[in-house]
Amino acid sequence: MVAKLNPAQQEANRLLGSPAAHVLLRGGSRSGKTFLLIRALVIRAAKAPGTRHGIFRHRFNALKHSIIGDTFPKVMRLCFPGVPYNLNRTDWFVTLPNGSEILFHGLDSSERTEKILGLEFATVYLNEASQISYGARNMLLTRLAQKSSLNVKEYIDANPPTTSHWLYSLFERHVEPKSGEPIPDPADYATMQINPDSNRENLSPEYLKQLESLPEKERQRFLFGNYQTAIEGALWTLDRIRREAAITDANRADVMSRMRRIVVAVDPSGCSGPEDYRSDEIGISVCGVDVDGIGHVLADLSCRTGPAGWAKVALDALDLWRGDRIVAEKNFGGAMVESTIRSARATAPVAFGADRFSLRAGRGVGVSGRVGVGRCCWSE
Repeated sequence: MVAKLNPAQQEANRLLGSPAAHVLLRGGSRSGKTFLLIRALVIRAAKAPGTRHGIFRHRFNALKHSIIGDTFPKVMRLCFPGVPYNLNRTDWFVTLPNGSEILFHGLDSSERTEKILGLEFATVYLNEASQISYGARNMLLTRLAQKSSLNVKEYIDANPPTTSHWLYSLFERHVEPKSGEPIPDPADYATMQINPDSNRENLSPEYLKQLESLPEKERQRFLFGNYQTAIEGALWTLDRIRREAAITDANRADVMSRMRRIVVAVDPSGCSGPEDYRSDEIGISVCGVDVDGIGHVLADLSCRTGPAGWAKVALDALDLWRGDRIVAEKNFGGAMVESTIRSARATAPVAFGADRFSLRAGRGVGVSGRVGVGRCCWSE
């Protein structure tokens, strides 16, 4: 071996060799996570002749540029200079002298997914897993079944996403992301934080300075490697939403009596279900206008679910708040909202109007106008 691991990588390397079947290295940008995991995967491939190992990312083009074109050859050059390998540029896999294979696959097309389903692996490595859906990850686990002298392993790296992501549920809370039930064997899930500061000798001072100058939210993720509790694109912080929701829940009848009109606003994102983290949440909010013409956001019900699920959320809100109608943006998704809502309730009142309502995807759908603390002006 030529390359020398820094102390953080040495500690992480010990974790990779532990009995844990699922190992997540989470942390900031350019902290050496990917280099270390590829190195560990190649060692496994070299140790067990004829085994198969896969490196996966959401988009193949990103994998091609970052891993195939950069990190993988760098690992082979620095850590395994005497090991020749052949890269098949048609099916994108590397063959080692002992017959072991390392495949590179994106998860962004059905054609690539079908190829994966016909194979078995001793190791699967999810690169930048914050972009990979829970469903895609579970599909890969069904392929982690190759019998060999190795114990099967799932390696993962990620710049930590929000605490609503499946990574946080599995590795931090040790619960199944969909059901919320405790996972059977928490010891099988190991994680470690590894950040750019520990990799200073391989980074320029200018790059670290650039990370340090990022806005606080991005700095927490890409410099300090921390999970984020705020939702991307939120109009208000979650703490503020919770405060407003607590007041509303306690005084709903009083709040409703002061509203001249109440509507439920829906902004579809194309999300297919709870595990679809490639799409934004379905933006759903309850909005009211009072006797003075001031608009109030009364409830944020944004969710990540399929069409039947968000239709029920919207209709339940319409009933609970005795709303006048469900409104949707005319320019995008209006017909789909109407069809989905009325398939659940044929008589549901649905209206459109790009000029009347400004809807925003994700948490905190708003009404057009000036945004204040927990309220905004309504343009009728």
